[in-house]
Amino acid sequence: MPDSMPLPMAGSLPESTAATASPLLAVRDLKTYFFQDEGVIKAVDGASFDVWPSKTLGIVGESGCGKSVTARSILRIVERPGRIVGGEILLQYETGDVQRRGGQRANGHPGDTPAAIDLARLSADGSQMRGIRGGEISLVFQEPMTSFSPVHTVGDQIIEAVLLHRKMSKREARDRAIELLRLVGIPRPEGRVDEYAYQLSGGLRQRAMIAMALAADPKLLIADEPTTALDVTTQAQILELLRDLQQRTGMAIMLITHDLGVIAEMADEVVVMYLGRVVEEGSVDDIFHAPKHPYTRALLESIPSVQSTPRTKLPTISGGIPHPYNRPAGCPFYPRCPDFMPGLCNEYEPALSPVGQRQEAACFLYDEVKEASGVPTAAAS
Repeated sequence: MPDSMPLPMAGSLPESTAATASPLLAVRDLKTYFFQDEGVIKAVDGASFDVWPSKTLGIVGESGCGKSVTARSILRIVERPGRIVGGEILLQYETGDVQRRGGQRANGHPGDTPAAIDLARLSADGSQMRGIRGGEISLVFQEPMTSFSPVHTVGDQIIEAVLLHRKMSKREARDRAIELLRLVGIPRPEGRVDEYAYQLSGGLRQRAMIAMALAADPKLLIADEPTTALDVTTQAQILELLRDLQQRTGMAIMLITHDLGVIAEMADEVVVMYLGRVVEEGSVDDIFHAPKHPYTRALLESIPSVQSTPRTKLPTISGGIPHPYNRPAGCPFYPRCPDFMPGLCNEYEPALSPVGQRQEAACFLYDEVKEASGVPTAAAS
């Protein structure tokens, strides 16, 4: 196991936790590449962000920007030929807790001090990572119908997750599964525990998936498009459930979606990704009321509004996402950017830098970014 290390403090942070806490999860310059015969796909290319205890981080961007691969990288379940090639994934824990756990959850002991373990350095199939995966960090998959086994009951799958992370009898695990189904609002949990996924509606399947993710009381719940393919009423119920569970348990939530309406309702902090990179980060209020990056502004302008003029086309982002084997040099967004500056955006790569009090952006519209990116004075002018 890697040596314990104090968590670095970086990136924007919520006012309520700025002076009192360390991030529960700190991702630093994460790079996850897929090595194909045709070339290398840089699915995640230097992403950095923090997830704070009891807070919700929203990760937003177009399809293919690397949101889901980021989540899978954190849990070390990236499928081949993909692998993490650089960066750190620092998870906060109590000193000695991982050693005592031995794949099982354990409470902190007196004298334990906060430290961090780099998940990127652990063996993906090792006992430590298996204990963290589903124990400290859980994932709600995008499509519960394909995530549940069709030949095992929902209850059996939840019981398996409980037994993996907790020392108890099968009878106690079944009672725990029923308790979890009741917690997420599934009616008649004593009967539903013996049903198969195909016997449940889409909303109930998603609730059951959340119940399985909560089997070991995780500190962080990653929700990857948790409301995809659900009707508006069911979507609202699932979001309300996640909010209620967070208030009850104090867990952090990392919410991955392309729906900015969901982000506005749920998130405390927002990370905007494009082509595997973080292009803007800040509080939800700052992102929605004072976006700094042209990509963020374009995403917000494309949202339908009740105040929009009837029978008018919504604004769209010009062009398309570049081919993964033909990424542009410099800023990855410049071919689609209305503020493109020739000789600057297409030649130099902008660094994610503070622009304002609580926001960071990667755009040469700001002098702070030019200075942090090492742009020569002649090019900057």
